[in-house]
Amino acid sequence: MPAGDDTASGPPERLAGGLLTVDLAAVKANYRCLLAEGAGTPVAAVVKADAYGLGAARVAPALWEAGARIFFVALPEEALVLRRVLPEAAEVYVLGGLFGAGAERDYLAAGIRPVLNSLEELRRWRRLAVAENRTLPACLHVDTGMNRLGLPPEELAVLSDEPQRLSGVRIAYLISHLACGDRPDDANNQGQLRAFLAARASLPPMAASLANSPGSFLGAGFHFDLLRPGAALYGVNPTPGSPNPMAQVVRLQGRILQVRVVDPPMGVGYGAAFRAGRRTIVATVGLGYADGYLRSLSGRAKAWVQTGAAGGKEGMAVAVPLVGRVSMDLITLDLTDLAEPPSVGGFVDLLGPDQDVDALAEAAGTIGYEVLTSLGPRYRRLYRDA
Repeated sequence: MPAGDDTASGPPERLAGGLLTVDLAAVKANYRCLLAEGAGTPVAAVVKADAYGLGAARVAPALWEAGARIFFVALPEEALVLRRVLPEAAEVYVLGGLFGAGAERDYLAAGIRPVLNSLEELRRWRRLAVAENRTLPACLHVDTGMNRLGLPPEELAVLSDEPQRLSGVRIAYLISHLACGDRPDDANNQGQLRAFLAARASLPPMAASLANSPGSFLGAGFHFDLLRPGAALYGVNPTPGSPNPMAQVVRLQGRILQVRVVDPPMGVGYGAAFRAGRRTIVATVGLGYADGYLRSLSGRAKAWVQTGAAGGKEGMAVAVPLVGRVSMDLITLDLTDLAEPPSVGGFVDLLGPDQDVDALAEAAGTIGYEVLTSLGPRYRRLYRDA
């Protein structure tokens, strides 16, 4: 997409309750930041869950432009999206493995690659390689303590004793996944590193990849031959407790549908969870938990309103509290203390320059990953690359 171009999806702006702006230039800047952190180590891009809710069909090509050549997704369906929007040279791996019986032929036909999580999946992929009389690429996942996917220790021991099981399969990367990478001092990190090193030593020589987003910032000992960041690409802080090294990617704005005066002791919203203690100006905004603005933000979140003359400065953003419960389609804000309440039809900021995704997640009692992947389809989505 040429620099400065905007592309959009979803309803026309005049019909949208909210605007979701994705800064593709920031995504590319974050990829370059991770390249620098890796100091020469190649960097893959994890674009599962529709690029963490931001739209893989738009985000993945931007990452290709930034230099990404290896992509990871969770599901075969996600891999098929990438095959439609990325050049043939892109390597696309499915973290979930081979799924149902016969899926390996679908993978081969589509040009997508499995992350093999068990000896049975290895057997299936090798059987196809023999039938096709060719070597087939894959990643091999070993479990080093996460206890979700990957070869468990007993299967790794079998493979170590019988490396001929790999015949016909080209392992691009031996991978594992860190459980506590966002806590640098957690002993699990060193424990998993030792287990991964031992697993690698027990198998034929192959490239390796261990570091996810936070693992990329644990030092060179965790980098191996490929970094596999996901959330950091989209602005989530990979170093909790320290300044965020990543650029912010998302701006979320909600449209004001109505402004009214609520006199005490009247309530606002379901359960009258907020009751006016004074004459209160309330704005109703057209988005809610159906749009991924989480219900747990009720009575805890803030929005930012652009005012024309706050503090003597033109265009200053002023925080206003969310009052009452977040409902399916609506939230309500207290505008009483604004010198100039915004007009109906205007927008307020819910994510953006004054509140990043991690801050909103903290208010919701969750993590930035959930905030991003919850963003719904009803927004007008704008993609900017300048």
